[in-house]
Amino acid sequence: MADIYYPHDYLPLPLQSDLSFKPVSPFLRTNLTSGRARQRRLYTSVPTQVPLKWFFKKQGMAQYFEAWYRDRLTDGESWFYMKVKTPLGVELYKCRFTDIYEGPMLLAGKFWQYTATIELWQRPIISPEWTDFPDFVVNNDIIDRAMNREWPES
Repeated sequence: MADIYYPHDYLPLPLQSDLSFKPVSPFLRTNLTSGRARQRRLYTSVPTQVPLKWFFKKQGMAQYFEAWYRDRLTDGESWFYMKVKTPLGVELYKCRFTDIYEGPMLLAGKFWQYTATIELWQRPIISPEWTDFPDFVVNNDIIDRAMNREWPES
């Protein structure tokens, strides 16, 4: 089956409704009779749930969103690719709706709002090799400013 993409050319990016990411725990914890516990890693790739809101300025956008959800995603069953803002910036992620959206809700007599929770295929974190270079990760804003100032685009 071909990959499905969110229609970025026709619909706006969603906004995080409460700005929280909820990753699934990657380990199993077993309580011991001594009162201590044993923990072990089960997975290296775990999904993360993100609550989102969509605001559509046009009635046609709301109509298209609902039809896209029904027809392209088979009523939310299918995985798709969408840009989502995370601590890594706005990136393309593999996503899936955890349940049907809520809405439409008419706001201010002209905007249509939908809310839903999606799950990202994996946690939005930097790749493992970057943990060897904490200065570059923690101070990446300084490097970015220097690059843009010293080597601006022509």
